[in-house]
Amino acid sequence: WARAKSFDTFTPLGPYIETKIDPQDLTIQLFQNGQLRQNSHTSQMIFSCAQLVSFISTNMTLLPGDIILTGTPSGVGPIESGDRLEVRIGDMHALCNSVS
Repeated sequence: WARAKSFDTFTPLGPYIETKIDPQDLTIQLFQNGQLRQNSHTSQMIFSCAQLVSFISTNMTLLPGDIILTGTPSGVGPIESGDRLEVRIGDMHALCNSVS
């Protein structure tokens, strides 16, 4: 999975990183061409963010600014060139990208 998310232009992130949030109390939504494809909540994660940080930090040093990718909610499907993807997490601004 690391390779699949590591190509140039893959794994777009923010223009900012929010630090004053409860990571276990966020709604996650993905819209593909305006249609809701994924709709979940971080409270439904198998392992909490605290558990993930604890486990990962037993194998490597985590530093301020490091990003931990936690996986994806159900609803994964194919995307095609020209698709517009919009991700919303909590009340933060949406992240919108076009597939090329």
